[in-house]
Amino acid sequence: MADEKPVTDVENHKSSDEYPSKEYDGAGAERGRQQSVNLNRNVTARIQNPLAGIPRDTLFRNVDEFAAEKGMTDLAPLLKKGALVAQDPPAFEQVEELDEEERDALRNEVLHKWRQPGALYFTVILCSIGAAVQGWDQTGSNGANLSWPIDFGVPDSGDDATDYNTWIVGIVNAGPYIGSAAIGCWCSDPLNFYIGRRGTIFFSAVFCFLSVFGSATAQNWWELFITRILLGVGMGSKASTVPIYAAENTPAAIRGGLVMSWQMWTAFGIFLGFCANLAVYDIGPIAWRLQLGSAFIPALPLLIGVYFCPESPRWYIKKGRYQNAFRSLCRLRNTPLQAARDLYYIHAQITEEADIIGKSNYVTRFIELFTIPRVRRATLASFVVMLAQQMCGINIIAFYSSTVFKQAGAGNLQALLASFGFGLVNFVFAWPAVWTIDTFGRRALLLFTFPQMAWTLLAAGLCFIIPEESRAHLGMIAFFIFLFAAFYSPGEGPVPFTYSAEVFPLSHREVGMSWAVATCLFWAAVLSITFPRLLRAFHPVGAFCFYAGLNVTALVLIFFFVPETKQRTLEELDYVFAVPTRTHASYMLFKALPWWFNRWVLFRKSARLEPLYTFDGATAADQVIAVKSGH
Repeated sequence: MADEKPVTDVENHKSSDEYPSKEYDGAGAERGRQQSVNLNRNVTARIQNPLAGIPRDTLFRNVDEFAAEKGMTDLAPLLKKGALVAQDPPAFEQVEELDEEERDALRNEVLHKWRQPGALYFTVILCSIGAAVQGWDQTGSNGANLSWPIDFGVPDSGDDATDYNTWIVGIVNAGPYIGSAAIGCWCSDPLNFYIGRRGTIFFSAVFCFLSVFGSATAQNWWELFITRILLGVGMGSKASTVPIYAAENTPAAIRGGLVMSWQMWTAFGIFLGFCANLAVYDIGPIAWRLQLGSAFIPALPLLIGVYFCPESPRWYIKKGRYQNAFRSLCRLRNTPLQAARDLYYIHAQITEEADIIGKSNYVTRFIELFTIPRVRRATLASFVVMLAQQMCGINIIAFYSSTVFKQAGAGNLQALLASFGFGLVNFVFAWPAVWTIDTFGRRALLLFTFPQMAWTLLAAGLCFIIPEESRAHLGMIAFFIFLFAAFYSPGEGPVPFTYSAEVFPLSHREVGMSWAVATCLFWAAVLSITFPRLLRAFHPVGAFCFYAGLNVTALVLIFFFVPETKQRTLEELDYVFAVPTRTHASYMLFKALPWWFNRWVLFRKSARLEPLYTFDGATAADQVIAVKSGH
């Protein structure tokens, strides 16, 4: 890789958007690029292919030197073909060096984008199991909340309830999120550095597997709290790593659809948790112990299966192990040509990234989340989408649905059945996002679903005003809660973890994801601690209306501070997040918003929106246009 400049050099970059015409690649060869975009201040919103404009002879010389430096000289001819394809993705049909089989494989990337190797899908399945563990861990306590406070002498409802008891119940339920936000998430960066993505997932699975047995055998509330803290260590390191692992292994065209499986299978885990709650509900005094302990079931295949998956090729590249990276890519792509193309393209972009960011340790990487402009914008955007997941109110249902439905007049069994219905809706309506997240985009899904979540939550809260003796009381509350879940699942459900896993540069991806997940789970802990008290003080009407208002606030934050990322490679996103926040917010306020009003309120079909981003040279998304226009 290129000689890495110290971090302080970031402040000394030219303020102009253009750099001098001569650049050098990782092996020292002069590159033929005419100009480069400033990755810290991309005021012209240009997205650039780092290989664009390099003369053929220079490109081949660069590849030869790269292959010699990395001990891959036997692959030099294949790497040259891959570099030619990466340089101009739409023009692969004109690359004379390719045979017809290789051209077919590149066409199929667009025409049959879901036709991927078994190793890729096995990796995604393992990641999905990791997500199911997360969901099941969340909902075990939901059903157990009806019993364990009484067993441990801290009832939070009925005549014996006190303010002290509601705080205790809230703190115990918040245990996994406190453990995640304070310990688990921040273990992720050093764990990933030393033992890789797979090793970190294995580490987290051990905690998720063993801690639930401790929860099931706890003898008082503080023992339960400690075991839930330990569960949080596994949940935090897993949630910080699994989406990154999935994002780094999947092609750009289907990355959103596959990475969002984290949320879809988290929803499935929530559903399975509700099923387990129902299955053991009438067993007797040990029911709540079985509800908490059953979460070991999905953790076991995660423990066993993770090392059958290929390691992340980007992690190997980060460690300088390019031959291992190529072997991983060969398992994750349909042909060696596609593996060679992705290997060299990732290397080229990371070389530019290193020129901006330089070397750093864990502490400086964390500080740089807020000091390096390109990274700071990703930090802000991931913070907004993760905070919005808690602001939207989904977890007041996921954590306390049984309690909420009981306050609506349901018995224990009815409350568990209504919670089961919520879990089912949450899972079923997550499926459309597999297609829509890469078609309509992350940002568009959020902007559409947040207004719907606001009014459905408001309606659910107002339905508590209906007299309790009316049959409509419980039915209407459940209906609007289910409708709320149906809007949440394809939008704010899958987007935050997908988005946060892709927005950070490779150098800061682990610590950035740790920050994002810690943000999410810290506020989940705050919600878990405060909601029982909020419910007691505001009553359900006030509590639900409060969260409806937070949905509107989250919508405004997303509109101004969350750029679109769909169908861009992880490396091309460097240019998206080089656009200054003020430029992005100004465009949204003065161009996008007036266009939306003219087009969709006044129904003026002549309204046209000037695009924010322009493209220098061909990027990966242009291959889609080129292939589809030819068919």
